[in-house]
Amino acid sequence: MFIRRYILLLLCTFPLLAGVKHLSLPQAIEILKKDNLELKISRFNEQMKAYEAEATEALNYGKLDLSVTGMRSNDAGNVFGFKLQSREATFGDFGFAQFDPTNPNILSLQPDDLNYPETRNHFQTKISYMLPLYTGGKLTEYKHITQSLHRMSQYDTEKLLNAKIYQVKKAYYDISLVDNYIYNLSKIMKNISKLEAIIGTMETEGYAKDTDLLEVQARKAEAQSMYNQAKLNKELAYQFLSFLLNQKVDNIKKVSTMAKMPRVDLQALLDNNIDIQKARLGLEISKMAVEAEEGNFRPEIGAFGEYGSADNALFNDFFDKDSYTVGVQAKWNLFNGGADQAKLEKAKVNRLMVEDQVRLAKKGIELQVKKLRTEVLSADADIRSYTKQLAFAKKVYENYSARYKEGMVSISDVLIKQSKQLEVMLKLLTAKNKRNTKIFELDSILNKGDRV
Repeated sequence: MFIRRYILLLLCTFPLLAGVKHLSLPQAIEILKKDNLELKISRFNEQMKAYEAEATEALNYGKLDLSVTGMRSNDAGNVFGFKLQSREATFGDFGFAQFDPTNPNILSLQPDDLNYPETRNHFQTKISYMLPLYTGGKLTEYKHITQSLHRMSQYDTEKLLNAKIYQVKKAYYDISLVDNYIYNLSKIMKNISKLEAIIGTMETEGYAKDTDLLEVQARKAEAQSMYNQAKLNKELAYQFLSFLLNQKVDNIKKVSTMAKMPRVDLQALLDNNIDIQKARLGLEISKMAVEAEEGNFRPEIGAFGEYGSADNALFNDFFDKDSYTVGVQAKWNLFNGGADQAKLEKAKVNRLMVEDQVRLAKKGIELQVKKLRTEVLSADADIRSYTKQLAFAKKVYENYSARYKEGMVSISDVLIKQSKQLEVMLKLLTAKNKRNTKIFELDSILNKGDRV
């Protein structure tokens, strides 16, 4: 019975352990957008910034408080105040019960009812509302600043998304390149095996030396090591891709080993690049900060209102003993040692600095795009060269292999030519990888991460 339950449990959990198969690059990008953990964290940060903006805007609507206070005291001042707030004060509370006009020392009399009152309970219910009418423009600027910081967090998420798409695309092209490399290595290993068999036959017939076979076997071991390393690199790329998508990926739909070069429009670059947009928004925020600091030199005006009732019992005769207070307050700081002026000058200097940062961002991005384009074009030239070199090295190897059978060259000569073929193949792989990396960086700068 236990074994049957165990097998059933394995069958139920097996689909959960299986990874995604034949995943295309567009599908991977969509999964990334929904499930990547870093993007989820960034979106949570966006939400927090949005709530901060709402909290700042809420200050414009004032503050309404309800308070219920319960107290008990026999302090003379407190008890008399409690009675006044409850509208129950009498002349007797002043000690008039002990008033005797015939007493010549009446003025020095200390009335017991006033100085030693009985203990009294006091319950006060109060609603108060405070509203800022004018704050010198500071609240308005603070609202705009927090709204802009929310937008800045959205730019941060967009930039992170571009970076993650870059990593996903690179993983796809890396896997495809490694697959191509593994395929070519397999063909080379087959050629080595054929060469090994030929040497075995020639050695039997006395046409090959003992060291020939050892040299080929050493080369075969070297190629096998390179093959195993490529397989491990491929597995590592799949693990990284699974991490990015937050789910296991077993295999992908392969892409071309050469990514497409994007079209570069410098004006579109200046309009769409996220770093430039962030720099522009930072400039707007710095201007708002100057306006907020200038508000310290203007008066502040606020209004308040209060309504409540008090008695020795909670909510007793509430409307018979209620009261209200309304008022307006104006406050203007005239001098604080020059601190406000220093803060204003600091904000102005920061604005000037951010203006230069915007100009620097534009020039830096333009330079980076031109540099990446040049590096891609350079890699294109290398790839064309290495492709031709690889075809030539392959032909040379085949020629030397045939000549070895005829005893015209040594096995060392054959293996040297094969080494050249492996060397050029690695250079071609490296050039393609470099080219793809630069193109994905270019996509990210151009804010075209979704381009497949």
